[in-house]
Amino acid sequence: QVQLVESGGGLVQAGGSLRLSCAASGRTFSSYAMGWFRQAPGKEREFVVAISRSGGNTNYADSVKGRFTISRDNAKNTVYLQMNSLKPEDTAVYYCAARVGYYGDREYDYWGQGTQVTVSS
Repeated sequence: QVQLVESGGGLVQAGGSLRLSCAASGRTFSSYAMGWFRQAPGKEREFVVAISRSGGNTNYADSVKGRFTISRDNAKNTVYLQMNSLKPEDTAVYYCAARVGYYGDREYDYWGQGTQVTVSS
């Protein structure tokens, strides 16, 4: 089991930046690939980005490539999502997730409670 708690969401103007954090507790953090997903009102949850257990490999959705950066600090049991050049369409609840194995875009086992990101135009 691993427990995940996101933080760092908020309200930002278009073009601005935010950094989300996800703190993990429980079993060994470095055993898990980590991902970020988001869900906008009235839409299905969608994959944003994932990172491998070591942090050496990443997998981005096309919609955020070049604007978002995922990283992790296994010593601090934390994964980060740096979001730059934010757009109104990035508005969503952002969820952190963990899974054993590949840093893919689906089949995550553990989820945080989410943090709201709102981008105003």
